[in-house]
Amino acid sequence: MDYTRSHNPKSSYHKQKTAHKRKGDDSGRTHREPPSGPNPWENPLAAQGLSTRKELYERDFPLYKQPVEVGCFSLDSERRFFNDSRQMRYYVEPDRNPNFDLRDGYRDRFIKRDDNVKEKLDHMLQWILTNRSKLNASAATASSCALDVDYVTWRGHLTKLLTTPYETREGWLLAVTKFRDTLYISEVETEAAYRERMNRTERHEEMMYWGYKFEQYTCADDVHSLPDPGGVVNTNEAFCTVVRTRLAHHRLLFSGEVDCRDKDPSAPAPPACYVELKTSAEICTPKQRSNFHRFKLLKWWAQSFLPGVPRVVAGFRDHEGVVVSVETFDISKMSQLIKKEHNCWKPTVCMNFCCDFLSYVKHVATENNPHVVYLFSWEPHRDVTYSVHRDSQYSFLPHWYVEQMSKS
Repeated sequence: MDYTRSHNPKSSYHKQKTAHKRKGDDSGRTHREPPSGPNPWENPLAAQGLSTRKELYERDFPLYKQPVEVGCFSLDSERRFFNDSRQMRYYVEPDRNPNFDLRDGYRDRFIKRDDNVKEKLDHMLQWILTNRSKLNASAATASSCALDVDYVTWRGHLTKLLTTPYETREGWLLAVTKFRDTLYISEVETEAAYRERMNRTERHEEMMYWGYKFEQYTCADDVHSLPDPGGVVNTNEAFCTVVRTRLAHHRLLFSGEVDCRDKDPSAPAPPACYVELKTSAEICTPKQRSNFHRFKLLKWWAQSFLPGVPRVVAGFRDHEGVVVSVETFDISKMSQLIKKEHNCWKPTVCMNFCCDFLSYVKHVATENNPHVVYLFSWEPHRDVTYSVHRDSQYSFLPHWYVEQMSKS
């Protein structure tokens, strides 16, 4: 995929006509209401919802600069932060038909991260405080933007934005705070997602483990060792890349977990040496292949395209959780794989929607205040809307970060 095609500045919310005004309530929350009387908002663009209709985003592919890794960090078995690559793992290519048993160890060698602990952006913010010298604007730049970026977020939040025009089942909530001219985006768990998490079946829980187990079969701790499938799977551990890039006029800094890297000494520098690992049900019918192209490849493409990870290695497993085949997918060729599918997803739609959403956020989230949260909400087949909250449960920038960043 070409990262540097021209950007068409026309955005979908410019095309909408309805204006709204906002009204506060006693809780400190501000919400959107239809206009009543002759005083609509001075800036109607900021008051409109953002459409997610696919046809509005079928424009030229926006400029997306090649992502550059500016750092990395590791989280150990107790989720402690380290500003280094100690949790990096190395990909060891398996046989094409490996017969990996993904159920192995689920009962007795599995330590699962506590899903009830919401870490928000905290690890990313720790990295920023430790590496501010890499991010500060040059001394010659007269700017109140302490980081010289427009957005700080997780890669996973951007992935959700890319796939939104094609999502039909799961909505999202994204909290945004503007602080020192940088917009921070952190996800809030929806009620539907919470209910789903609380009501997962034992089968669902085990199938979630299978993806981590596949990583254990295919990753080694160093260049010269082999995978150890007899060890413990601990999902607290993570290695994360931090990348800078630009989508049209939006300067982005985001982090995402990396499964492993190519161990070939001649492999390119990060992020081009990274490998994403996935599992999926084996494909036995044309209908299953079509669904794989239409739904699974969309999420795989979005997740890896954003940070510049060039390939996905997929283990296809049977109903009993045994990997029967392994296949490599190049991110740059995924859009060719889906061309024969009728009415399938388009990378340009994904990227243009993300770009327009970021523009929409800039129009809306204008107050520099770490205690103000603009909560953007979306449900399938609806427009993106927002509400404003002050000193609320949605605040997510920790005091230690605000205090340190305010000293400069």
